[in-house]
Amino acid sequence: MKPFPRAEISRHALQHNLARLREIAPHSQIMAVVKANGYGHGLLNVAQCVGNYSGGADGFGLARFEEALELRDGGVKGRLLLLEGFFRASDLPLIVAHDIETVVHHESQIEMLEKSSLSKPVKVWLKVDSGMHRLGFSLTQFADVYQRLMSCPSVAKPINLMTHFACADEPQNPLTQKQIQAFEDLIKGLDGERTLANSAATLFWPHSQADWIRPGIALYGVSPVVGDKGVNHQLIPAMELVSNLIAVREHKAGGTVGYGAYWQAKEDTLLGVVAIGYGDGYPRNAPEGTPVLINGRRVPIVGRVSMDMLTVDLGKDATDNVGDSVQLWGKDLAVEEVAEHIGTIAYELVTKLTPRVVVELLS
Repeated sequence: MKPFPRAEISRHALQHNLARLREIAPHSQIMAVVKANGYGHGLLNVAQCVGNYSGGADGFGLARFEEALELRDGGVKGRLLLLEGFFRASDLPLIVAHDIETVVHHESQIEMLEKSSLSKPVKVWLKVDSGMHRLGFSLTQFADVYQRLMSCPSVAKPINLMTHFACADEPQNPLTQKQIQAFEDLIKGLDGERTLANSAATLFWPHSQADWIRPGIALYGVSPVVGDKGVNHQLIPAMELVSNLIAVREHKAGGTVGYGAYWQAKEDTLLGVVAIGYGDGYPRNAPEGTPVLINGRRVPIVGRVSMDMLTVDLGKDATDNVGDSVQLWGKDLAVEEVAEHIGTIAYELVTKLTPRVVVELLS
């Protein structure tokens, strides 16, 4: 028997989604965002799946320097970009040695670059705060910062340029168009590559598809928009989170189950106990009625999710057995739907799986 719980990752789905994103943004290179352990799909798994073939990803976006080193150690040769940049001056020689690119979004990073003496210049992406107001230089700061980087011997030329959207996952929100226009007006006539679009912008704001797109959640077959699904954009879910029934129990009407004893059966039924819980990253706050899939039918979670297991109401006529497979989300039960039941977003579900969940790469 295979280990459980486990996250089964489809190589076919990842490669299909990359090809679909190329169709959507045919004039852009793709920087596949593989931060947060490849959105829970396995950092090296994903990079090797979508980067090691003709037509694969042109580069990879990461949040941490350690993630970039893991890819280099794993033999990944493509362009790597640190989306949050570097945090310490001591990282700069290693960034050069491993041919890593970095975002520059803060005064402290410029000061470290100006004080550094490197074996060769670093390729940087200057981040403009066009309206997200999280990282990046304001529109009024841009000209001065750009000139400082142009004058810095430790910075490779030309300087690449980027921004990030606050509301691209709200297709009717006018802020995204305002951000696009502000960015384009600011960098008009400057050299260097440009990137604006994350997954949502790639799908819903085609004008933002510049030299590069930076798809994250869409690469994994999931829609970035609440109420939407990846399949609506011809994307395929790449992760199937599965476990097994470890008990099937008769349960009388009026009986409770789980910590707090707050769920009470309305009629005689059969309960199933599934080997997964918040110790594996399945949310403790999943409410009664959140669906799982067993033997082709949806059954509801009942009672409180425990550290190592959860309980489902199989129904009084159920014929399920110990050992039967349980799909928590995947191709037949969209993670977007599960997230809506729980009151969160699919990003959080796939990235919060703990090391107890075995990640298995399939064809």
